[in-house]
Amino acid sequence: MPEITPVIGIIGGSGLYDIEGLERQRWVTVATPWGDPSDELLEGWLGETRCVFLPRHGRGHALSPTDLNYRANIDALKRMGCTDVLSLSAVGSLKAELPPGHFVIVDQFIDRSFAREKSFFGAGCVAHVSVAHPVCPRLGDAAEAAARAIGLPVTRGGTYLVMEGPQFSTKAESELYRSWGCAVIGMTNMPEAKLAREAELCYATVAMVTDYDCWHPDHDHVTVEAVVKVLLDNAAHARDLVRAVVPLIGAARGPCPAGCDRALDHALITAPEKRDPALLAKLDAVAGRVLAAG
Repeated sequence: MPEITPVIGIIGGSGLYDIEGLERQRWVTVATPWGDPSDELLEGWLGETRCVFLPRHGRGHALSPTDLNYRANIDALKRMGCTDVLSLSAVGSLKAELPPGHFVIVDQFIDRSFAREKSFFGAGCVAHVSVAHPVCPRLGDAAEAAARAIGLPVTRGGTYLVMEGPQFSTKAESELYRSWGCAVIGMTNMPEAKLAREAELCYATVAMVTDYDCWHPDHDHVTVEAVVKVLLDNAAHARDLVRAVVPLIGAARGPCPAGCDRALDHALITAPEKRDPALLAKLDAVAGRVLAAG
């Protein structure tokens, strides 16, 4: 099979609205059939690798987690040619051993969101992809190696509980999620991860702990100023992480060993003659590979 020249997509969470050090950078407006993404996309180069950055909440943080157009964001990255997506997300900690400032390379999600469009597919073109293993282990390996190389406190593996928000958890909810064994809690990585799988993008999450969730006895004493300081420190470390990880995943490679880039091979259920042409037109970027094959 032909070699793939990676294009690295980077989704920046709270506090991360740009990527320093990109060469030949430019902000690009991308139109999608699903509506507008959160912002323009910042295209540039780190060494020999083309990168595309999207501030998840928009510059200035104008969009809440529920208001994000997740489908447009993933479609826009796909249209820009991205092959791999690294998601950087601010989270609360559900474990004492994951303090503020710690980074977690997430390997699982529990999706408790309920007010979001969660699939590119639907009436007129039904598809079911597997998200049993929702992140790409190859990207997770690289993110862990890069974090350790630059001295970040990092844990490999952990479940990210995705809540709807925008309010934070009640204490009872926080204790429930802890009883489930969840490591961190946030509001944005679902349906983002599911949509990335539907779009056949390799995807991984680096969760950046800003504070303990409300289960922790010291939670009520945490000030907004303290959380903002950790948030800004994490954003600076995230930029360092991006600069360290891109060389590890930017070289030409073969197909994804985990099959992320072939997730739709056996996913389309609707018979070709029953498929809705209008929906197929909207799927040109995310599913063009399999639709072109018939």
